[in-house]
Amino acid sequence: MRRITLTTVQKVAAGYLAVVLFTLVALGYALTSLHSQTALSRQVVSVDFKALNLQGKLRRNLLAQETLEKQLVILRDASLLDLLDRRREDLLDFWSEFSALPLGNEQDRLASLMRNYLKLNESGRNLLHRGNWRQAGSFFAQSVAPVRNRLLGTLGELGAAQETTINTSLSKLTRESQRAYRVTSFLALIGILLSAPAAITVILSIHRSVGALTRATREVAAGSFDHEIGIQRKDEFGRLAQAFAEMGRKLRDLEQLRLDANPLTHLPGNLAIDREIEARFARGENFAHLYIDLDHFKAFGDRYGYMAGSEVIAQVGDLAAQVAQTHGSGNELVGHIGGDDYVVLTSPERAESIARGLIDEFDRIVPTLYSKEDLALGYFIGKDRFGTERKFPLLTMSIAIIQSENLSSPSPAAISRECATMKEHLKRLPGSNFMVDRRKNI
Repeated sequence: MRRITLTTVQKVAAGYLAVVLFTLVALGYALTSLHSQTALSRQVVSVDFKALNLQGKLRRNLLAQETLEKQLVILRDASLLDLLDRRREDLLDFWSEFSALPLGNEQDRLASLMRNYLKLNESGRNLLHRGNWRQAGSFFAQSVAPVRNRLLGTLGELGAAQETTINTSLSKLTRESQRAYRVTSFLALIGILLSAPAAITVILSIHRSVGALTRATREVAAGSFDHEIGIQRKDEFGRLAQAFAEMGRKLRDLEQLRLDANPLTHLPGNLAIDREIEARFARGENFAHLYIDLDHFKAFGDRYGYMAGSEVIAQVGDLAAQVAQTHGSGNELVGHIGGDDYVVLTSPERAESIARGLIDEFDRIVPTLYSKEDLALGYFIGKDRFGTERKFPLLTMSIAIIQSENLSSPSPAAISRECATMKEHLKRLPGSNFMVDRRKNI
C-alpha cells in the first residue's frame, strides 16, 4: 500500500482545518445550548412568574369579594355595591390575563370553575342590587361560597404546581449550563492545544461566558438572587445574562414579599415599607406618609379576646387597601407594620381624602364589633396596664400624616419619629381623627 506523505503546507492546512472544525463545533454546541437556555429563561420569566403573580391576585380578589359580600349582607349598605362591582371587574381583568397564558390542561379545569363562579356571582349580585339582602346572604352561603372555595383550592394547587415548575426549570438550567460548560471546555481545550490563534479569542469568550452563566445558575438555585454575572455584551450571552438578572430580581422580590408580608393581613411589612420610602426619596418624589393607629385596641382585645382582636386587625387591613384603591391615584402602597399599626404611602393631594374615607369606613363598622350592652353605654369597664379599673371608650382611629417635602433630613427614621409625636397628641383627642403636619423643615 502506497503511503501518503503530506507536504508542510498540507500539514499546516490540515492543522488549520482541524482548529476551525473544533472551533465551529464548540461554537455551534455552545450557541445551541445557549438558545435552549434563553428560551427556558424566557418561559420562566414571561409565563411561569407571571402566572404565579396572577394566581395571587385572583386569590386575593376572591377573598376580598367574599369579605365585601358578608359586609353587604350584614350592613345592608348599598354604597358597598360599587366596591363589589369593581372587584368583579378586576377579577375579569386578572382572569383575562391569566387565561391567555399557555399553562396546559389544569387551566381548562380552572376555566370551568371560573365560569361557574362568575355565573353564580352575577346572580348573587343581582339579588344585592335589588335589595334582597336575606335571600342574597343565603344564596352566597349555599351556592357561591362552595364554588369559590373550590376555585381557591384549585388556584392554590395550581400555584404550588407552578412553583414546582419554576424550581424544575431552574434545576434544568443548572444541568444544561454545567453540561454546556464541560463540553464546550473540552472542545475549546482541543482547539487551544491545536494552537489556533484566530480561534483563541472566540473560545475564551465562550468559556468565560458559559462559566459565568453556570456560576450564576448555581447561585440562583442556592438562593442567592443578587449574584453579579458580569456579562455586558449585546449578544446572546448578554441577553441571557439580562434574563438571569431579571429572574434573580423577581425571585428576590417574591422571596422578600413572602417573608415580610404580615401573615394576618397579607400586607407588606416593615422591610417593604422602608424600601419603598427609600425608593421614593431616591427618585425625588414628593409623597404623603399616613400612619394609622387604633385607639384603645389593647383594652378591646382584653375584653373580647384574641380572635376578635385578630378579626379587627384583618378588617382594618382590608379597609385600608379598599379605601386606598378608591380614593388613591393607583400608586399607593398599603403596609402593615404590626399589631394595630398600618401605613399608607400616597401622593400629597390624596392623603386627606384617604384619611377621611378610612375613618368614615372604620367608624361605620365599629358598632358591629361590640355587644349591645357596651354599645349602648358607649364604653366598658376594664383594667388598664397598671391593674386599675377605668372606663374604656369604643375603638377609634388616629391617623398622622407627614409630607415628605417638609422633612429637612428625609429618611424612614425621621418619618417614624414625627409620627410617634403626632400620635401621642391624637390619642388625647376624643373620637377618630387625622392630622396633617404642615410644618416646614421638621
